[in-house]
Amino acid sequence: MTRDIVIESLRPAVFAPFGDVLEAAGEPDKIINQGLCGRFHDLATLDFGDGGRAGISLFKAEPRHLPLTLDMVERHPDGSQCFVPMSHDPFLVIVAPDAGGVPGTPRAFRTAPGQAINFHRGTWHGVLTPLHAPGLFAVIDRIGAGPNLEEHWFDAPYRVGPE
Repeated sequence: MTRDIVIESLRPAVFAPFGDVLEAAGEPDKIINQGLCGRFHDLATLDFGDGGRAGISLFKAEPRHLPLTLDMVERHPDGSQCFVPMSHDPFLVIVAPDAGGVPGTPRAFRTAPGQAINFHRGTWHGVLTPLHAPGLFAVIDRIGAGPNLEEHWFDAPYRVGPE
């Protein structure tokens, strides 16, 4: 039996339980660089727990097509994970609340062009899901010793989208 998930627009208030939405919305917090640059300051809480440090990696993922079968989510108990697209294309973000150590019912969000996301530490989420090539992202996450990945495979898959 497949269960359906409707894709929602990514809005900061709705996504807040799972992480941060990074976007240059409204007026900048500061004007810098001799008045030529607006700074949107401190948009995400990076959390790397004890014994880790921030690292920046590049991920290149294959574009996916809707509808998508969701059979697995993962989480990183020791660090947040931030995905910044290196193109202006939207991507799909799948999250699930924690329900006693396992994921609850997943939700899916489509980003708007220019949005990035940061998952809070321990947030259940789907894998990186670009919807367009090139699928290139800068990823800021925890670098450190020890395992920082838990996977959960659903007994019955979900079908995500189309909208």
